[in-house]
Amino acid sequence: MSQIENMEVDVPVNTFSTGDKKKKFEIKKWTAVAFWSWDIAVDNCAICRNHIMEPCIECQPMAMTETDNECVVAWAACNHAFHLHCINKWIKTRDACPLDNQPWQLARCGR
Repeated sequence: MSQIENMEVDVPVNTFSTGDKKKKFEIKKWTAVAFWSWDIAVDNCAICRNHIMEPCIECQPMAMTETDNECVVAWAACNHAFHLHCINKWIKTRDACPLDNQPWQLARCGR
């Protein structure tokens, strides 16, 4: 096998040597790991205080029995995220974002 196939790295041990090169390490296996998150200002719903990726307090009882039940997330124009059930109840009493008091404008819904 060639050096590229083995991913061998040749690095001189001593820069003052006569040109002898020795392998410092050899990569045997490489595994990539990635993390992602929503582009939101907060990770928790400010109304029910649950994590935005977990069901809201209204969906929690159904989440134990139904596997296909999804709690939808609603993003405001101010980039704050809430569970759709939570923000719908909030808007019935006050038409403003619970976090920054700006007028509520729905930017997008989804999961």
